[in-house]
Amino acid sequence: MPILIEKPTVIPAAGTKPKIIEEYFGRVNSGNEQISIARMKSPAGWIEPAQQPEFDEYTVVLKGLLRVETKDKVYDVKAGSAILTKSGEWIRYSTPFDEGAEYIAVCMPAFSPETVHREQ
Repeated sequence: MPILIEKPTVIPAAGTKPKIIEEYFGRVNSGNEQISIARMKSPAGWIEPAQQPEFDEYTVVLKGLLRVETKDKVYDVKAGSAILTKSGEWIRYSTPFDEGAEYIAVCMPAFSPETVHREQ
């Protein structure tokens, strides 16, 4: 039977400026531990602490530009593009340009504060 999600749950975000996380599926909104799907809205100048998560994250940028840093390379992911970061990789997300970014993030297994392993 289909499960209708009437609205997302807004989740508190880490980072230097307020970022909006709207979880549609995941541990909080639907009780799903296998996958989380959320829309993110990051303002210009937002930067998140580096992390080494225990989940793969599939990210599709809808508007603006999302910067994804690894130990070896910096990726600028533009609207209409996507990036996959793998479990165990050191990564840092930011939106350093004026337009900020809006994107969909899909995490498998579902995101949790206990498995993201953010740096202090």
